[in-house]
Amino acid sequence: MMRVRVLGGGCKKCEALLKATKEALANTGLKGEVEYITDFSEIASLGIMTTPALMLDDEIVSTGRVLKTSDIESLMLVHKDL
Repeated sequence: MMRVRVLGGGCKKCEALLKATKEALANTGLKGEVEYITDFSEIASLGIMTTPALMLDDEIVSTGRVLKTSDIESLMLVHKDL
């Protein structure tokens, strides 16, 4: 099961990435949960300085931008094979 984390402070961009990430996970049919982390001390402890950010399992795959649903799907499908 893939661990998917969206990290951000609750801004519109962060919410948009969260929505796109949930859609992408559903579209791929992969098993996993999307966790939304808004605690800035936890975000910083993960080495993320720019939000929104996306992590797949323990890998940071995007920071500072809102990815399209299709781009997130591609990242998820590649990541599942690692």
